[in-house]
Amino acid sequence: MQWKGRRQSTNVKDVRGSGGGGNFGRGPQFRIPMGGGGGPRRAGAGGISGIVILVILFFALRACGIDPMAILAGDPAFVPGGQQQTQTQGNQQGRPANDEASQFVSTVLAETEDVWNGIFQSLGQTYREPTLVIFSGQVQSACGYASAASGPFYCPGDQQVYIDLSFYDQMERQLGAGGDFAQAYVVAHEVGHHVQNLIGILPQFNQARRNMGEAQANEMSVRVELQADCFAGVWAYYTERKGLLDPGDVEEALNAAHQIGDDTIQRRTQGYVVPESFSHGTSEQRMRWFNAGMQGGRIDACDTFNNPI
Repeated sequence: MQWKGRRQSTNVKDVRGSGGGGNFGRGPQFRIPMGGGGGPRRAGAGGISGIVILVILFFALRACGIDPMAILAGDPAFVPGGQQQTQTQGNQQGRPANDEASQFVSTVLAETEDVWNGIFQSLGQTYREPTLVIFSGQVQSACGYASAASGPFYCPGDQQVYIDLSFYDQMERQLGAGGDFAQAYVVAHEVGHHVQNLIGILPQFNQARRNMGEAQANEMSVRVELQADCFAGVWAYYTERKGLLDPGDVEEALNAAHQIGDDTIQRRTQGYVVPESFSHGTSEQRMRWFNAGMQGGRIDACDTFNNPI
């Protein structure tokens, strides 16, 4: 991925070396799994209505003669306030350390901001940019305590993405999922959960799951995760249109999606597969839904709630 020299997001908070401070609280986390693939994750989104509203708005704009695709291309002219304004806006809660890994995730976050600002603007809405928290070892969020072993996660309670950058080493060593675009996919997936939170998917799921049995909650959690993969694919589509991808980048992301499939993780960690315990989706499903978003960059292709998965 050709990321060096591009804009870095100001919505980054680096708490490495500070004890992993943050907001104390309890709530659902959406994380990238490293192993186990156990029970349902308390995430938030069973809201079918949220994606339906976006789809209706998408086609309503086209019916009015407005081409949302031109806005979605990521041209700074279509981003609210232009690229220069985006560089100075946001929550400047901490300057990331001047190391290449933090520069990389800051740049990837900026690229997601450009794409999702454009998409939300095309739908007549305002995109609230998330904050990315870089931590080491452990961290406290509005969703409670988390350690690096939990992997990257999104907390709806404070609208922040959390990542310990050592996870990328684990991806390469333990999962065989190396490459910078595989790493970018991780950030884009968690930002996909933020999009779900903004459009009401996550809050509705958290509410609905209280009345669900374990099997139903697991099945709905899979749909939530696959939609976040699809939203990551939407972002990848526009990133490719900008000419930022190198040969093999898409394959890196697909390999990462494969390696973190529930079935692949369970075979790796316990030697057998328990489908009823899946909470993220199989390797095949995760790759397929990422591809669904990347084939045309259309958010209406990401309706995992009204389509077979």
